[in-house]
Amino acid sequence: MAATWACLGALVVALAFPFLQGAVVGIAKEQRQVQSLLRRLNKHPVTSIQSPDGDIIDCVHISKQPAFDHPFLKNHTMQIRPSYHPGRLSDDSNIAPSPISQMWHQNGKCPENTIPIRRTKEEDILRASSVSRYGKKNPKSIPKPIPVHDPEASVLSGHQHAVASSCQDKHYGTKININLWHPSIETAQDFSLAQLWIMAGSYGGNDLNTIEAGWQVYPGMYGDENTRFFIYWTRDAYQTTGCYNLACSGFIQTNNQIAMGASISPYSSYGGSQYEFSILVWKDPQSGNWWLQLENYQLGYWPSSFFSHLADSASCVMWGGEVFSSSDGQSSTQMGSGHFPGEWFGKASYIRNIQVVDSSNYLRPPSGLGLIAQWPKCYNVQSGTDDNSWGTYIFYGGPGRNPSCP
Repeated sequence: MAATWACLGALVVALAFPFLQGAVVGIAKEQRQVQSLLRRLNKHPVTSIQSPDGDIIDCVHISKQPAFDHPFLKNHTMQIRPSYHPGRLSDDSNIAPSPISQMWHQNGKCPENTIPIRRTKEEDILRASSVSRYGKKNPKSIPKPIPVHDPEASVLSGHQHAVASSCQDKHYGTKININLWHPSIETAQDFSLAQLWIMAGSYGGNDLNTIEAGWQVYPGMYGDENTRFFIYWTRDAYQTTGCYNLACSGFIQTNNQIAMGASISPYSSYGGSQYEFSILVWKDPQSGNWWLQLENYQLGYWPSSFFSHLADSASCVMWGGEVFSSSDGQSSTQMGSGHFPGEWFGKASYIRNIQVVDSSNYLRPPSGLGLIAQWPKCYNVQSGTDDNSWGTYIFYGGPGRNPSCP
């Protein structure tokens, strides 16, 4: 009997061994991929700064940043500053300006000729669905840029939006003042953001080009629920190209003050102080590159050569909020302040002084504004115009799951 059990045990081990061996090989392969990506992203720093929130900010020489790993940029001559700014910049708001701060600033600053890069950790990559998808959005994660207000519309792959869009004429950039909040997130895989999208191309042809910038709360990406400044780009509808921040070769940073993906503050409070910051993205008429400015900081640019349609111009621009939920049914992840737009200033989240850059490199109000809210009883958007300090504006957001939003 003992011999029989011994034989059966040996047989089980023999049958299981190939599977165990395959699992060990798979783990080892993934570990090699993780370490390879870490070596590629984490450049040797001139100095490093430990942020109070747990981030490590590496001050990397400007010529050693990840963008220059791309073969498109092998012989690229860096543009240190834009050739032209858009004309007629306007902001006559009566809202007192507040300096934008990132938490790592408390412990130091990066020297000249370096850029701050948030260090990627092994656990950051392991939170992604795969090593190859680290720092990337899911395909088809934005709505069709047409007016939609349909409570019966289905959730788009877990993504829900409350945004405004302008798809008339060619666009060469946009400028906004965006209200900063700290929304609550239901699960670690959910996110909530507020941003601008500059777009051309289509999903149907898998050639959608986007440039994106704003703020987000995304534990699955960053490992915490801090509100963070972010950027994104793609040229193939989020299939393989593009990434958040500097997680791939793309955006060329020229500024040593702002770290992409780092925490940003101060936050607005419900019924209390309101805080905002301005974002400007525009196509330099001389170089063709798409420049990014946060407040008065010229942060850098996306080279025109990275795009197909956006090498010329944008066909649509969008502004507003987005949430993602990995769970079935509605999520309680908040968008914006977590309150509906009808509550207005001080309680609902807003984007104001919305302007677009025209073919003459001038800022003007957008035309043909359309509103998109797939589930308006969960998250909604309203627009308006003001001849004084607010210009064209939207209020947007909501709590998600509530008695009217099952």
